[in-house]
Amino acid sequence: MTDINYNLLRNALNASSMRQEIISSNISNVNTDNYKVGQVQFESLLSQSKNSLMMEQTNELHIGFDDLTQIDPVVTKRTDTAVKENGNNVDIDVEMANQAQNSLYYNALVTQMNAKLGLLNTAISS
Repeated sequence: MTDINYNLLRNALNASSMRQEIISSNISNVNTDNYKVGQVQFESLLSQSKNSLMMEQTNELHIGFDDLTQIDPVVTKRTDTAVKENGNNVDIDVEMANQAQNSLYYNALVTQMNAKLGLLNTAISS
């Protein structure tokens, strides 16, 4: 399907699913020595690239994208949080809040995807 809205919703759902896995990993490693919190970046990449859509991407490492559907989620390590005595920087309260936020985000995306597919179904059935 070449519909940009469908592709963006699909990529956002993939990012949210990946974020859930990373959050679960963070929570399960709350007591692991020297564990660093992982995070998924997607929305920030999408926001950065929306202003540079007209730029030609000459290298795959460039930020400018010809098409928003080329943006994939990126997993990074969070280093701006306090480190415990064992070198671990997992804050269980932050992770639980992130998990709740991601669940709401995922549900909103599923609702949008269902509406999009419902419109296509209506168009096909008519």
